[in-house]
Amino acid sequence: MTLLSYQVFQAVVEQQSFQKAAQVLKLTPSAVSHAVSSMESELGSALFIRSRQGVYLTSYGKALFPYIKNVLNSEEYLQQAVAQFNGMQKGLVRIGTFNSACVEWMPSLMKGFEQEYPGVRLDIYQGTYHDVYRWLKDGVVDLGFLSASSLGDLSGTPVYEDRIVCVTPKDFKPRNPGYVTVEELREQRFVIQREGCDADVNLFMEKYHLSGSGGSQIQDDMSAIALVMGGYGVCLVPELVIKNIPFPVDVYPLDVEEKRTIMLAAVRTDVAAPAVRRMYEYMIGRFRNETGEKE
Repeated sequence: MTLLSYQVFQAVVEQQSFQKAAQVLKLTPSAVSHAVSSMESELGSALFIRSRQGVYLTSYGKALFPYIKNVLNSEEYLQQAVAQFNGMQKGLVRIGTFNSACVEWMPSLMKGFEQEYPGVRLDIYQGTYHDVYRWLKDGVVDLGFLSASSLGDLSGTPVYEDRIVCVTPKDFKPRNPGYVTVEELREQRFVIQREGCDADVNLFMEKYHLSGSGGSQIQDDMSAIALVMGGYGVCLVPELVIKNIPFPVDVYPLDVEEKRTIMLAAVRTDVAAPAVRRMYEYMIGRFRNETGEKE
């Protein structure tokens, strides 16, 4: 017997008429009659008494009715649970992010998403590119922000282009008004973040053969910029890092155009939970709206 058979059975019981049951179910009367006959044949006994006054359950039908009702209730509960889950009334999304993306984007993204889907819990994991990559591969997080250079074998969608700039102390005077040259950088002492913290800057320095004199190994953006403020050296950072910074430093573009591409990455979005897919789509939509990119 099929679920439709049980639905037909219940409709006939409630309407006490094959004709009315057919109207409720949007079936033909012959389809309803056939479904009932098939059930009776399969069960080996009559389920309904047909009379001029209407259609009524036999004693056998009355005995089966609670069990059929339980089946239909279970189906209803299942459909409600699926609708609730797909409707984003509950769920969990875990997002891995590096420092600057966390500071600049996550508060707004979380607030906007939670206003639309208040039952979905968002957990944020902050770390280096390497951390986010491992978290994605190991299933610790569902989605993660990475640079294109750190994406590895993961799939991702580009969401932001971020140029590399130079942060200097206030008393630094560039040779050319308004920008710093690569040649000039070769004479500077650098505040350098540890490998894996800012792979794109490390690649930039390798590309242009920049080593600087002195140096440091710093883990987070704000500590690096604080050292620059104190006159310890200069640092190269993606521009996102220095938005709304609380330190009195100067920021200069370079005489070469180098950028990092930030990706929203996942192991596989096609098999992700509905809440994860919705968060992925929500974030991609937000970035496209802010950049004016057409879908």
